[in-house]
Amino acid sequence: MSPTYLSKVERDEFPPPAEDKVKAIAKIIECDVDELLALAGRVASDLSDIIKQHPRELAALLRTTKGLTAEDMAKLAQRAQRAKDK
Repeated sequence: MSPTYLSKVERDEFPPPAEDKVKAIAKIIECDVDELLALAGRVASDLSDIIKQHPRELAALLRTTKGLTAEDMAKLAQRAQRAKDK
């Protein structure tokens, strides 16, 4: 991927690259994949699949988290993981 291409993406002259390319870039620059995908206006395909399985419940969950801090959301994720592990 050329610097010229990336510059044009940053200036909105080209659409963001596909998910696999964004993931490769994230790995190279040691950035969080989900954060970089969000900046590219994309959602990871595995998350999209989960949302499609439970659209109402996940929409309600996401709307409920509006206004929470990143720390609060991390705690919520940990609680959900513990519930899942039971």
